[in-house]
Amino acid sequence: MSGFLDEMARSSALRVKQATAHESFAALEQRAKAAPRSPPLRLSAAGFDVIAELKLRSPAAGSLSERGDDWLARVAAYARGGAAAVSVLTEPSRFDGSLEHLRQAAAALQGLGVPAMRKDFLVDPYQVLEARAAGAGGVLAIVRMLSRSQLSQLLDAAAEQKMFVLLEAFDTDDLAAAEELMRPRHTARAGEAAGEQILIGINCRDLNTLEVVPARFEALAPRLPRGWPAVAESGVATGADAGRMKRLGYRLALIGTALMSSGEPAQLLREILEAARTVES
Repeated sequence: MSGFLDEMARSSALRVKQATAHESFAALEQRAKAAPRSPPLRLSAAGFDVIAELKLRSPAAGSLSERGDDWLARVAAYARGGAAAVSVLTEPSRFDGSLEHLRQAAAALQGLGVPAMRKDFLVDPYQVLEARAAGAGGVLAIVRMLSRSQLSQLLDAAAEQKMFVLLEAFDTDDLAAAEELMRPRHTARAGEAAGEQILIGINCRDLNTLEVVPARFEALAPRLPRGWPAVAESGVATGADAGRMKRLGYRLALIGTALMSSGEPAQLLREILEAARTVES
């Protein structure tokens, strides 16, 4: 595991310890059960979708939100632009995120029929329940940061809450671990019937330098597990980028920095979707 992921894992575990000191697992579980049901993640028949991201700060790019920027309006713009889901960073130390951002975003998206996804460095099922209690319909889990047991627990917790999971991989070892983890659980069709919806993401960011390495998408495309929608993460900023991802076999792209930097995020999102959906896969 990289130094960055190790730092994030330790920080995340500390947040869990602090949170459980104030609210027990059982009490949080009751709040999660009482939360309004999230809109489901629906993938378009057009063949390509985008998970748009609310990211106020990036360790690589610095602040992505101007003072006074109405980030909640940006979340609504993502939904109007056709986002299948909105990823909300909740990590506080390096990304300026919070569970309050997730709560507000999920509430705004509820009436627009779009689910929110908690993006963080999750290490414990408690954090899945935090996401559901805040209104989220999905969570991200980083394969190389967690043991097989931890990953199984996160997937179990998400399935119980009827939440989708984006399993994030960085290399062939991660993909092999993810496939081995998923194989005995369900086939894709049976998994959906059981309330389990899993996406496989390839993050092309180098965790040591934090630079984007787009060639990783092409190198890992042949190793993507069949039967689960693949997500291209980082490095997708234009319609041409998205079209290239579709040709490689990716079903979605997770886009953060480009949309956060745009003055017209809904229009940019529509342009990206239109460009990708006209490409033959």
